[in-house]
Amino acid sequence: MKNSFRFLAIGIVVFSLVGFFMPEKNQSKEYEVIVPNLSIPWGFTFFPDNSMLITEKEGKLIHFINGQKIEIKRAPKVKVIGQGGFMDVELHPNYKNNGWIYFTYSSSTGTGSGGNTTLMRAKIRYNTLVNKEVLYKALPDTRRGQHFGSRIAFDNEGYVYFSVGDRGNRDVNPQDITKDGGKIYRLHDDGRVPADNPFVNEVNAKKAIYSFGHRNPQGMEINPFTGDIWTHEHGPKGGDEINIIKKGKNYGWPKISYGINYSGTKFTDHTALPGMEQPLHQWTPSIAPSGMAFVNSKKYPKMNGDLLVGSLKFRYISHCTLKNGRVVKEEKMLEELGRVRSIEQGNDGYIYAGIEQLGIVRINPEN
Repeated sequence: MKNSFRFLAIGIVVFSLVGFFMPEKNQSKEYEVIVPNLSIPWGFTFFPDNSMLITEKEGKLIHFINGQKIEIKRAPKVKVIGQGGFMDVELHPNYKNNGWIYFTYSSSTGTGSGGNTTLMRAKIRYNTLVNKEVLYKALPDTRRGQHFGSRIAFDNEGYVYFSVGDRGNRDVNPQDITKDGGKIYRLHDDGRVPADNPFVNEVNAKKAIYSFGHRNPQGMEINPFTGDIWTHEHGPKGGDEINIIKKGKNYGWPKISYGINYSGTKFTDHTALPGMEQPLHQWTPSIAPSGMAFVNSKKYPKMNGDLLVGSLKFRYISHCTLKNGRVVKEEKMLEELGRVRSIEQGNDGYIYAGIEQLGIVRINPEN
């Protein structure tokens, strides 16, 4: 009996030492898990009280408040197809007064079969989505599962911008302004097309288009220091880009690219052509960027003024040091934690990241 107690005591000590030297993931000094057990937190945003509204790609809308996950009822009907599902979410800049929330998701309502990217606004009452209004639906629906976009941003004048990828039809959609796909769109907050949009007077053009020649933009933010619209988008094998979006400009896809086909063959011999914009920055090999955030917080003095970009492929956050509006240095953060899908700065000044198959983590400032 004495030997049994002796072995039990030794086992407890060994187990305690192992636990001491091998901390759990969410005990890391670099980050803290704030919202656990999420599958694909495609987008999230913060209410004025700093509680979170989170989209799960599968179709759930979650309000995370006081440590609890509350599923919002009557979320839009989502067509989950390939990369498509419930995607981004953003509050109206004047949310405190009007209560509007904006979503992008893949919907099957419309011509064709399959789905395509849709922009909706709605309000929340008693944990239920109400006053739902579809502001834009990209057409036609297609069974292709790739390149839905899709991020949302409001500029300083209150216009809403959103992205739709080329939907896998690179040789048709991106360069044709009469077709949806491969575009950045701009609308009034109620869905009306601004009178000064660049193609409102073009015959048969999609009037909501603001820029074209894009592949699959899954990052979009207003630069808080300049007011410019910054996006990033997936290239194929190489050629991921950061772009500053300008009215009516052509960003070249697929006429120009720093990437090649996944098979290793070329689809273009050009990285530049007249009348087409060059990227501010490009990644070759591709990092598969998703989510982005400017750091505008005194909590991170070493990163303040810089840009953070998530990598799906390599499972890290790229800390892009900016100088005179250019990326001059990159450092990796949160390596191997998981596929980084979304990044936001909270009202509390902390930076948060949505990690697939984990949840939403808060990045701890350096001591």
